[in-house]
Amino acid sequence: MGPFHPQVMEEGTGPDIKENHMSGNRMGRINEEIQRELSTLIRTVKDPRVHGLVSITAVDTTSDLRYSKIYVSVLDKSDVKEVVKGLKSAGGYLRRELSRALNLRHTPELIFERDDSIDHGAHILEMLRDPNVVKPANPANAHIVLDEEEGT
Repeated sequence: MGPFHPQVMEEGTGPDIKENHMSGNRMGRINEEIQRELSTLIRTVKDPRVHGLVSITAVDTTSDLRYSKIYVSVLDKSDVKEVVKGLKSAGGYLRRELSRALNLRHTPELIFERDDSIDHGAHILEMLRDPNVVKPANPANAHIVLDEEEGT
């Protein structure tokens, strides 16, 4: 094809699709970088409310880089509210240190939230194991043996 012939593109492969995919990759990398840096920075927070094993489970940054929602999980579930309060209090310090570590035009405002996904998953697993919640196995499938059931 010459330079003046329009290229025939398959449906769904236009430049707008590629551009969104590229910006999605960039946001993914930014979220990962923020997660990695904050995981390190949290250990330097002096607030006594921020203690124990604190994990950043996920980061979700807006495309304009103005806000980052930081999902926090704490090993000792009774402390999670206090830890989140402490992190919110240290938000200015963490944002300033984050701006030094990352080379971004804007350092997003950090919004800390409790991550309940681990608890939620554990609750679902508990329900699945409860014979009063989950129907008994179909007798027609009795010949199927799962890996973890072989030893019993």
